[in-house]
Amino acid sequence: MGCGKEFHSGNCVCDVLREILDAQNDVVENCCTTSCDRSISDLLGETDNGNGLDTVPVILYCKDGCKPFKGFGADPDDIGKMQASFFFRVKSIDDDCCAVIELLRDPGDNDKNPKDPVDQETDPLRATGICITVDLNCFCHITCLPAISAF
Repeated sequence: MGCGKEFHSGNCVCDVLREILDAQNDVVENCCTTSCDRSISDLLGETDNGNGLDTVPVILYCKDGCKPFKGFGADPDDIGKMQASFFFRVKSIDDDCCAVIELLRDPGDNDKNPKDPVDQETDPLRATGICITVDLNCFCHITCLPAISAF
């Protein structure tokens, strides 16, 4: 299991997200074979799928009950239009494992409040501009999806 080769905060989710952030921002070499590592390798162009990719979408799971985390935010163009998503792009992480993550959504998905990750449209996932701040110590599991172009 790859829990972050470069970071050792004691929080696996935080360490993996830091690795993803490094890959997205700095394009560093990575040679692991776990699902998150594969997505990072794809993002970096280390596999055949690497061209034009800029995001590793993730699903986070809360510690209590191990349920997928659903984030909410207001549409940047209309504060009255709230949206929810189970899919995120990491934007930043501080030393205390406080992270800013961006909601990813399919622009054609009319369900603004999906009940489950499998109910949410994902082809294509795109950056929404809706960012939320989370404490990564509240999560026990992370699922990485294949790297995509979200912009």
